[in-house]
Formats: sequence, structure tokens, C-alpha cells
Amino acid sequence: MNNEYFVAGHMKESKIYNLGILEDKAYSFALRIIKAYKYLTDKNEYVLSKQLLRSGTSIGANCREATYAQSKQDFINKLSIALKETNESIYWIELLHDSGFISDDSFESIHTDGLEILKLLISIIKTSKSNIEKIKDIH
Repeated sequence: MNNEYFVAGHMKESKIYNLGILEDKAYSFALRIIKAYKYLTDKNEYVLSKQLLRSGTSIGANCREATYAQSKQDFINKLSIALKETNESIYWIELLHDSGFISDDSFESIHTDGLEILKLLISIIKTSKSNIEKIKDIH
């Protein structure tokens, strides 16, 4: 199998919408979630860890989809899904911590990253919606 498709790094092609640091943070968060999943399954925790894996990796996937959105509304919709998945991931992280599967230090670090992504998404969505309204007001 040719490994060139699996070389580390992000696509450098021209994107319609550039998410900058959000896309990088979502990708790094997904990698941390995958590592957390491996750790949790080694501790025989399968149900919550699978939920976290699904929602935590979905954030970056939706952000990536948003960069090639067909319209500004499609862009907002994709980021809104990423926002919901981020909120769900934070829930699973809190539940895993409060049930004793994640240490305080690990929790603080990954929880902080999740909240940072949440805030970035809220800001971008809010600004994008505002920009659409401004354009409507002009016409």
C-alpha cells in the first residue's frame, strides 16, 4: 500500500473558508480523544469511551467539511454540528472524570481544550450569522 496518503499534516490546497487555528485545535483535540479512548479501553471502559471517540473526532471532521462549504449558510450549519459535538464531548469528559476514569490533571487539560474549541466555534458562528444579517440589511 502506498503510504503517501497517510503522511502527517493538513491539506494545503486553497479552501473556500479558512478556519485557521480552530481547525488545528480540533485536529489536535481529536488526536487526544483517540489516545484517551485507547487508555479507557485498556481500563475496560467501553461504552462512554466510544461515545467520546465518536463525538470528539466528529468536531474536526465537521470543521474540515466547513472549509469547503457550498455557501455561508452551509458553513454555519457544519460549524453548528461541530459545536453540538464539542458540547457533547465535554459532557462525556466531565462524566468520565466524575466517575473516576480520568484523573484531575488529565481532566483539566482536555476539558480546557474542549472549552476553548467551544468558545471559538460560538464566536465564528455568531460572527458569520451577523455578517449574513449585515448583507441582508444592505440589500
